[in-house]
Amino acid sequence: MPSSSGPMSLPDLANYSRPGVGRMAVTFSLVVATALLAGCASTPEVAAPAAQPQLPPAYATESLVGRWGVASFRRDQDRPRTEAQARAQCRQPYVITKGPTDGIMMHVADDSTLYELKLKGGPGGKTYLGFDAPPGEPHDREIVSFTEPVLIMRFVNPEVAERYGTMVYVRCGR
Repeated sequence: MPSSSGPMSLPDLANYSRPGVGRMAVTFSLVVATALLAGCASTPEVAAPAAQPQLPPAYATESLVGRWGVASFRRDQDRPRTEAQARAQCRQPYVITKGPTDGIMMHVADDSTLYELKLKGGPGGKTYLGFDAPPGEPHDREIVSFTEPVLIMRFVNPEVAERYGTMVYVRCGR
């Protein structure tokens, strides 16, 4: 038995033999304990996901600022009629203004508060409008087409898109 009153070192434990426990059992226990401790100490590193490069949006923020007539459709064949309805809404236009940090001020689905939204380029040349988050998030709108003076957007979230339809914005006369 070791003579020191402090903790035993690994060599002391390997040489320690008490009645009923063989040297082989102690050695095996030390090997298992060492392996377990080594496993705890060597946790594999998980690489952080690579940040997606920020793609430029296809449109300038300023191109959305202005007064718009708004309507929506659910079937593509209704689009021409819906554009005419949106044009008629210019008597009471929806106004999109520039935000304080280079975004635009608009409402989001089911909320009467104005928020600053950003244009975001996405994979496949798509452009999204939404909060400062990766493109294509559920709160975003995808810009389906934008040929001055008509802007067409739909919500990314299928449930919201079903309720609101495809939104048509027609620029009102200046």
